[in-house]
Amino acid sequence: MQFDAAWYPYASRREVVYGRRGMVCTSQTLAAQAGLDMLKQGGNAVDAALATAISLVVLEPTSNGLGSDAFALIWTKGKLHGLNGSGWSPQGLTWEDLHDKGCAAVPHRGWTPVMVPGAPAAWAEIHEQFGKLPFEALFEPAIYYAEHGYAVMPNLAAMLAESWESFAPYREDEAFSGLFSTFFPQGRPAQAGDILRLPDHAASLRLLRDTRCRALYDGELADAIDDWSRRTGGYMRKEDLAAYAPQWVEPIHTNYRGYDVWEIPPNGHGLVVLMAMNIAKGFDFAERDTVESFHRQIEAMKLAFTDGRQYIADPRFMKTDVSYWLSDAYADMRRSLIGEEAVLPTPTDANNGGTVYLCAADEEGNMVSYIQSNFDGFGSGIVIPGRGIALNDRGSNFSMDRSSDNCVGPRKKSYHTIIPGFLTKDGEPIGPFGVMGGFMQPQGQMQVLMNTIDYHLNPQAALDAPRWQWVGGKRIEVEPAIPSEIVEGLRARGHDVVVNPNIISYGRGQIIWRNDEGVLMGATEPRADGVVAAW
Repeated sequence: MQFDAAWYPYASRREVVYGRRGMVCTSQTLAAQAGLDMLKQGGNAVDAALATAISLVVLEPTSNGLGSDAFALIWTKGKLHGLNGSGWSPQGLTWEDLHDKGCAAVPHRGWTPVMVPGAPAAWAEIHEQFGKLPFEALFEPAIYYAEHGYAVMPNLAAMLAESWESFAPYREDEAFSGLFSTFFPQGRPAQAGDILRLPDHAASLRLLRDTRCRALYDGELADAIDDWSRRTGGYMRKEDLAAYAPQWVEPIHTNYRGYDVWEIPPNGHGLVVLMAMNIAKGFDFAERDTVESFHRQIEAMKLAFTDGRQYIADPRFMKTDVSYWLSDAYADMRRSLIGEEAVLPTPTDANNGGTVYLCAADEEGNMVSYIQSNFDGFGSGIVIPGRGIALNDRGSNFSMDRSSDNCVGPRKKSYHTIIPGFLTKDGEPIGPFGVMGGFMQPQGQMQVLMNTIDYHLNPQAALDAPRWQWVGGKRIEVEPAIPSEIVEGLRARGHDVVVNPNIISYGRGQIIWRNDEGVLMGATEPRADGVVAAW
């Protein structure tokens, strides 16, 4: 992969980091170092990724936790493997019950959107298949930081403050008591530089370590979840946890200008990235900073995302095969709708036609793209008292429309926003990449990929470049660094453009590329507290 060294218009806070023996990139410095320690102890990229993921449960708890889901793409021995570690809904969660309770939509908070946590089972499954170090070793950094504490970094402090305010209405609700006792024990959010200790996490992590994570599914932690659910009105039962297992899946891909872009198949919405790239590749993108380039990217993403939101679901319930969404016929049809003016997108008729990301690599050629999430900050807000298990709110992505493929129902996986990405060329790995951030993820991935492939930016410049985000209808939010003439040009084409300075809105990405000599090139998001830990 070649980069145009003469054109880096975006001043980087960081430089590309190079390494040969191993590399870990993520949004939290201590977590990346935990992964690098595994490499130095003789582990491989899988061990490094898992130790980093487990550490992030402690070190960035506003974004993921012991109740998270996880997806992974793993390159090893010349093949890309995919793992879907998203959980399913409880057996007792039915459309009829929610309808009788007057729910027009599945709520974001409380027990209703809680799905079975998939991440811990994914850790064990990935290690069983590809790990090298003893499983127990992967937990030691996380247990240390949970027990002894760590200094809160600025982005975590900001996210804790935001969560403190957003969960304020639930402070007197017994079901949410574990959230406040676990993460706000002083009755306020921790500030940057404060020491945060999570002793309940340490105890639960030891149980997971010693049982290969079965404690969460049919052991002591499962009993604790079942008990708190029954006491405070939840649907989750131990039987829902015990029956769950993550799934190995075949990654899906499309070719974009000679590069193969790989994603996890539905229920994840990585398919949206591939749909948007297929639409976009029918246009030429010679220059980045033109109104035409921005307009065409935005319109391609709007059309793909609108269809994805309508049709992506648990694959057992999808009526339209993935092959249709990746077809040239679909891309040509949607591309034909892109003209000079912004469109108000509607779904095509298919019958006719709060997250952490990390990546790791080692000298043997193994590479991992991994993502783990509670979904919306602390997720459901349900934290099991004395256990530190913050349960996700992934079920809030279900639809209450009974005709939808993604309609709420028992033992069903919802539309899912977390998507690890991977890039190859001519059957050889370029490397893992990802942009965390809910519904920003496909949009961030598309922009990073086009920055890399169309505009030849190095990985750090590709992450640094200012971003846009489609938020619905014709409304677009952009970072202040996008030139004013671009903003005004998009408005003239009918886009409702708002300049939003909140950097958290635009995702937080990580990249590792490998060149022809085997040298690793790492980049980390300037919008986060991350680091590239290289060896």
